Amino acid sequence: MAKGILKDTPVDRTLWCRYEMKYLISESRAAAIVRFIEPYLKLDHYSKLQPSGFYPIVSLYLDSDDLRLCKESLRGFLKRFKLRIRSYTDDPDYPRFFEIKRRANSVIIKSRARVKTEDVPTLLSGRYVPPAHDYKTDVDAIRQFQLYMKSIDARPLVLVRYLRRAYEGDSENRVRVTFDRQLAYNVTRAPEVMLKGRGWQPSPLTLNSVILEMKFTGRYPAWLSRMVSYFGLRQRSVSKYATSVKRACSLRFCGPQLSVGV
Repeated sequence: MAKGILKDTPVDRTLWCRYEMKYLISESRAAAIVRFIEPYLKLDHYSKLQPSGFYPIVSLYLDSDDLRLCKESLRGFLKRFKLRIRSYTDDPDYPRFFEIKRRANSVIIKSRARVKTEDVPTLLSGRYVPPAHDYKTDVDAIRQFQLYMKSIDARPLVLVRYLRRAYEGDSENRVRVTFDRQLAYNVTRAPEVMLKGRGWQPSPLTLNSVILEMKFTGRYPAWLSRMVSYFGLRQRSVSKYATSVKRACSLRFCGPQLSVGV
């Protein structure tokens, strides 16, 4: 269990928009970039709580049987969405986060709602659960999630986990730079969001690389632009979900009905 996570629940932003840029970099370049950004950003609250500076993230992704959402991501559709349920610990007293992550060209629009762990199977079945005051569940966000899920007949497909080290600023632009390592996946149909358990497979994507993500809500900061130029960073599509599904299907973990051909 991640130290301090239960007492310091990540901020629940029901809906927000941002720009997001992703890169795949070496460990040596990641270390150099950390030195570059330290004058502008500070280690975020949740990374500070961990002795290593890394905290775990696990997400249960949903998709249709024909992998519609995965294929749209691999094909680079400019308008697409993902359905996932996120957690940061296996503690059953900690909430799970229902999220819709939508892309509209270069803008990311994300809605999120907290639910009790015990209510995840019920909500995934399409049934209604009264909101829990402890978690201030956003009823509209949950119903929207269920609507999106029903529109493509989505079901649980794969768990994706990794370790994150994050830096953030305190300006209105909400600049955030994250470094993700140790990506792994676990094909499952169970309505459970767990970090541990059997069946986890390492992803080749982060065996020798780090996933760098830069996020901001307003104007592209000049210092970030200088950093990209200085380090010769080349933006690319890095979907943890689509990469994991493609790898799982290539190893025949998905089953014959889940072809990921694009």
